[in-house]
Amino acid sequence: MGVHVAMIECRGLVRTYQLGDEVVNALDGVDLGVEQGEFVAISGPSGSGKSTLANVIGGLDRPDRGSVVVDGIDLSKAKDKELSAYRNSRIGFVFQSFNLQAFETAIENVIAPLTIGGVGSRRERRERGIAALEKLGLGDRARHRPTQLSGGQRQRVAIARALVNDPKVVIADEPTGNLDTQRGSAVMDELRRLNRESGITLIVITHDPAVAAQADRVVEIRDGRLSEVAR
Repeated sequence: MGVHVAMIECRGLVRTYQLGDEVVNALDGVDLGVEQGEFVAISGPSGSGKSTLANVIGGLDRPDRGSVVVDGIDLSKAKDKELSAYRNSRIGFVFQSFNLQAFETAIENVIAPLTIGGVGSRRERRERGIAALEKLGLGDRARHRPTQLSGGQRQRVAIARALVNDPKVVIADEPTGNLDTQRGSAVMDELRRLNRESGITLIVITHDPAVAAQADRVVEIRDGRLSEVAR
């Protein structure tokens, strides 16, 4: 039997928001363990807490209660500077809206995390960025701006940016939400391939059953509570 290594351990996560007079329990005692190299889909309707959970795991948000340990780092106790370093070195984010800078080329967008983190020389950063683009079949689009790329190509640039730091975990929040079925399927094929070949732990937030069905495991969140989906 192989040794199972926990990459992500969430215990008793609680996160509430005040919306006017209403208190919303975005996370209501969430427990979740994810093994290294696992592909987990987190599904559920809009407003169920999917993105809040992703943001807590990604170090973009802090829980009100509970603990979240990723790759041995206790995020619930980390200082802002530590969280920033964690986001920049261990996590790759892929967003539904791509979040690309319109006036920068594909390569400039891809190496942004390296530039912000002061990683390597300018030449080294570009070499890593080109390698990430080539891995996704976009080596010949390095100098194109987002407006010169198709939706599927823009999403692949966003994936290359998520991978340029060699992250341990990639979090993709509705990565096919702005794409048609064919392009969305191609993006999911790419994420699955990277998960298998690179051993990256992959978390995909989705409300699309077809996307969720591609994962090793599906957990559903409703009203801030998690449940495992039988396969």
